[in-house]
Amino acid sequence: MRTSSVIRVNNLDLEIIKILQENCRISIKVIAKKLGIPKSTVYYRIKRLEEEGIIKGYHAKVDFAKLGQDYLTITFIRAKYGPGYHEKIGQKLSKIPGVFCVFFLFGENDFIILTRSSNREDYLRKLEEIMNMPEIERTNTQIIAKVIKENLNFI
Repeated sequence: MRTSSVIRVNNLDLEIIKILQENCRISIKVIAKKLGIPKSTVYYRIKRLEEEGIIKGYHAKVDFAKLGQDYLTITFIRAKYGPGYHEKIGQKLSKIPGVFCVFFLFGENDFIILTRSSNREDYLRKLEEIMNMPEIERTNTQIIAKVIKENLNFI
């Protein structure tokens, strides 16, 4: 499996990926019918996309509000610089329950994390854990008032 180099895909591969992003439970037969190609072609292309690491998994679309996890925050984090600090701190941040994205940045802030919590108190527990890390200098949190669009399907 390749991980660092760009892998060439064609329009058919992109169409298959798009269909799978909309419904990862769709059958190969239905994909083949939609695209007007043999099932074996769909099967082998999906298998290759998985082996190349382009398709990394299949996921359910979840309504987090119905699970009581609709308190969304974006937290900007400034950390203490040191060798390999971004990997070490990034891993620590990613292990906090409710943190669903961790981004390392260049600029004034070192990290941005996105969290889902059940309410303000739940988020404050997460923030307290972050602020108690010796590597963290400062945080700044923005509370998301309303989600206008949330779609990770880019193709």
